[in-house]
Amino acid sequence: MQINVADLSNPHFDYLFFNSEYSNFVLKGGRASTKSSAISIKVVTDFLADKQANVAVFRKIGNTLAGSVYEQIKWAIFMLGFENRFRYLRSPLKIIDRVTGSGFYFFGVDDPMKQKSQKIAKGYVSAMWFEELAEYDSWEEVDTVRLTYTRAKLPGNKQVVTYYSYNPPRNPYDWVNQWAEERKTIPGWLVDHSTYLDDEMEFLSEQYVNEIEQAKINDPDYYRWQFLGEAVGLGTNVYNMDMFHPLQEIPNNDPITQVAYALDSGHAQSATTVLLVGITAKNKAILLDTFYYSPAGQAVKLAPSELSVKIHDFINNQTDKPWGRLPIVKRTIDSAEAALRNQYFKDYRIGWHPVAKKKNTTMIDSVYSLVASGRFYYLDNENNQVFVEQHRNYRWDEKTVETDEPKVIKVDDHTVDAFKYFVLDNARLLGLKI
Repeated sequence: MQINVADLSNPHFDYLFFNSEYSNFVLKGGRASTKSSAISIKVVTDFLADKQANVAVFRKIGNTLAGSVYEQIKWAIFMLGFENRFRYLRSPLKIIDRVTGSGFYFFGVDDPMKQKSQKIAKGYVSAMWFEELAEYDSWEEVDTVRLTYTRAKLPGNKQVVTYYSYNPPRNPYDWVNQWAEERKTIPGWLVDHSTYLDDEMEFLSEQYVNEIEQAKINDPDYYRWQFLGEAVGLGTNVYNMDMFHPLQEIPNNDPITQVAYALDSGHAQSATTVLLVGITAKNKAILLDTFYYSPAGQAVKLAPSELSVKIHDFINNQTDKPWGRLPIVKRTIDSAEAALRNQYFKDYRIGWHPVAKKKNTTMIDSVYSLVASGRFYYLDNENNQVFVEQHRNYRWDEKTVETDEPKVIKVDDHTVDAFKYFVLDNARLLGLKI
């Protein structure tokens, strides 16, 4: 069976296959530009042409590898018709060629210095791929890893080819946006920008394209950032409140099928809140109810044992509501909160799932992915007003906006944080890419 590689990637990416004078390719742009698919086809094709080749693939956070680049490389192998030639190993994460013994190795860069001790027994590393480059804290962090694999001399004067792919952050002052501009002037580097509009092969489904066009109507700035890959800037308000849709009642044509809770605790100095969110048959999210306790102005603050009781009562009081007996898909809590989590388990033998938090800007972007899709609603009741007010008032610190580390003003943001935890912990259920 013969396969035309050109049929597996969009013509926009032909430069990957025909520009051998470059050893570094920076592929940036909007979501759904198919850049990751093009890279995976390229690295697998080159791997198959070199019996000694190995490919090292990196993401900042190790636990994101299996569901992203690992599956992407598998996809390329299957598309090229070589699925039976490889062994697909999960611990450690690697894909090994049964014929040559070389393969694809997947690494998290939670600690860049650990890469200095990495060894690959068979052959040499011929290519590297840093996916989601914007996740990294700095170029120095990436370069520490890169230099580990480029220092060895390759046979035949070959060069290690490195691919960098990412969606540009909203902030134009983010390090990766400025870094990409600098790379354009360096010999041996090619910087390319692509969007979903470059999908001439029509790999994207009509449904997905329609969702993109809906985002264009709902929030043009979000569309420009997410799907055109433009660094549109931060502004002052973090969220566009037009994307938070009030409801007077649950729609009859889209019933809630399951619910989730998300908790942010504060104890002595700041508030504790619990959000109850319903997920509907059409994969929308509806804020149903909010528990909110603030110790401000109170001489005697509630202890974790007392908060545990109040939170449990809040949950039990949902029983007589229309959603009261629906399955609870997840109870999410800040991973840094141990006292209340342990107290609740001691009292009720029910565990809250500690969410693995990400950079604040990443979590904000994830929330925006949900609300800009037009799938977030809230019941317009008294308890939920604190949620609306805190999101409306959530702002960037103007002193930090024109820096590569923008900060938010940390005042009355407890429901805001709880909502981030909900989105982050239920991203797969909500169909979001984090």
